[in-house]
Parts: sequence; C-alpha cells; structure tokens
Amino acid sequence: MKRVRLIVFVVISVLILAGASGASVSADQSEKATGGATPTPLVKKDEHEKKVADATEKAKELLLLMDTNKNGKVSKQEWMKFMETEFDRLDVKHDGELDVKELKQSQMRYRPAIGK
Repeated sequence: MKRVRLIVFVVISVLILAGASGASVSADQSEKATGGATPTPLVKKDEHEKKVADATEKAKELLLLMDTNKNGKVSKQEWMKFMETEFDRLDVKHDGELDVKELKQSQMRYRPAIGK
C-alpha cells in the first residue's frame, strides 16, 4: 500500500513541478510584456521549495522500494518489474486492462495518504 501512495505522490509531484515550471515561464513572458519584474510573494516560493523537498524525499523512498539490487539506481528492468506488479495489483478483474472504475477505486483508497 505504501508503494502505491508513493507512486501517486511522485506522479502528482511531477505534475505540480511541471505546472510550477510553466508558471515561471508565464512570469518570464509577463516580465517581457510589461517591461518589469513581476513580484513573487516569498510565501509562494517557500511553499514551492517545501513541495520540491517533499517530492524529492518521496522519490528517494520510491527509489529504495524499486532498487532491488541496492545499487542506488533504478534500471529499466527494475522499473518495469515494479510497474508490472503495481498494474497487476490494480487490475482487479484480471483482464490485462485497467478501466476507469479500477483506477478510481485505487485513487479513492490512496488519496488521503497524499497529504500526509
């Protein structure tokens, strides 16, 4: 169960970080358009740094779960084996496909863990 929470957290963190990168591009574009710097509140920067630190910590935990040969890295083979195991666990109908219902049930079970 902890592995799925980590996977969900890492995926969401990546999406958050991708959104943050997009926000900085927008700020750059805004600066060019207005001719001046757009002020960024310190609070948002601190929140962003905390999210990055949390995502980094969760990624390290995920690496430890996936790194079966304990060399500090995840090979493609280790990644694929881990993801195959997770897919099989989520595929409750055992039909080789994940449908919306299976994914929704999985998200409902693990959503509260994301905020912890």
